[in-house]
Amino acid sequence: MTNIPEIRLGIVAVSRDCFPIELSQNRRRAVVEACNNKNISITELQTTVENENDALKALDEIKKNDINALVVHLGNFGPEGPTTILAQKFDGPAMFVAAAEDSGDSLLDGRGDAYCGLLNSSYNIGLRNLKVYIPEYPVGIPTEIADMISDFLPIARIINGLKKLKIFSFGPRPQDFLACNAPIKPLYELGVEIMENSELDLYDIYLAAEGHPQIPAVAEDMAKELGSGNQYPDFLKRLARYEIALLNFMKDNLGASEYGIFANKCWPAFMHYFKFVPCFVNSRLAARVEGRSSYARLGLVVHMTAPTIHAGFSGHIVLEMMNFGPFPLKIDPGRTLLCQLIFEELGDDPDTTLNTHFQGQDSVTGQTGPR
Repeated sequence: MTNIPEIRLGIVAVSRDCFPIELSQNRRRAVVEACNNKNISITELQTTVENENDALKALDEIKKNDINALVVHLGNFGPEGPTTILAQKFDGPAMFVAAAEDSGDSLLDGRGDAYCGLLNSSYNIGLRNLKVYIPEYPVGIPTEIADMISDFLPIARIINGLKKLKIFSFGPRPQDFLACNAPIKPLYELGVEIMENSELDLYDIYLAAEGHPQIPAVAEDMAKELGSGNQYPDFLKRLARYEIALLNFMKDNLGASEYGIFANKCWPAFMHYFKFVPCFVNSRLAARVEGRSSYARLGLVVHMTAPTIHAGFSGHIVLEMMNFGPFPLKIDPGRTLLCQLIFEELGDDPDTTLNTHFQGQDSVTGQTGPR
């Protein structure tokens, strides 16, 4: 299945009727040629918009060519009304750019004033409350416009993806994980659909995928990706079964959406029932916090006898620091690199009974009493 939007880009020229229409058309062709030279696939729409009827004709041409992202190119001043109506009626991401003047020699017969036209169009865009993409400096020669179009492609892909996206999740939103409790309303405003399910639903589809004929092939593909780091082939079969279960669930439940992603959580009992956790790298690793020699020689200690991070731990790592040196040390958050993590691979499944009140901590948590 295809889970990434394919962008079918089109470019339409607009022209104010008191300017030569050929000026906009020639500048549009030059942009298309520059895009072709940069391997940017773009459809040159033949309709040039001078009035509202032209805008409707252009929309018909856009529909026939199955265009889902549009570049509106002002080759001259352009009519801001029909230009913004085109963007308003187009059901997809639109980008506005304008042609720079070709050269000083052509300013008499070839002056377009496209920059001024774009200023007027941007004001009209605001009046209509439209959301279009205008580059930081939206005026340029054909090769510069082609580079702007290249920057527009990932933006268009994201917008089209969000409008047809469904987010699947399993299980209640965990306690003390505020990031999993994001409000849904802003997602609806982006066009995103939400489907929240029980963790029992996830366990049920995982059980139903036992013995699926694709498990060996998917596990083999995972092994190739891991290469020499693949130490647990049986573990990969469980992951393959999990992946197949999720993909089949997504195919059966996309509904009106075209793309899907999973926002799943790992509950404390996940390892007990599934015998793995989806973030399998973390489940097979423990770690140690160690200082750096450059600061150790100044007298800085980053942990007080407690460097170990157990497999399965989730939360912020607290540094138990002490400066034993003779001088004060300045630490800049986000810039001073004080310590390092040393990861250690477990030889077997981690203990699923990890029980610590530090689990899930997002700030400094003190000891609750003697042990």
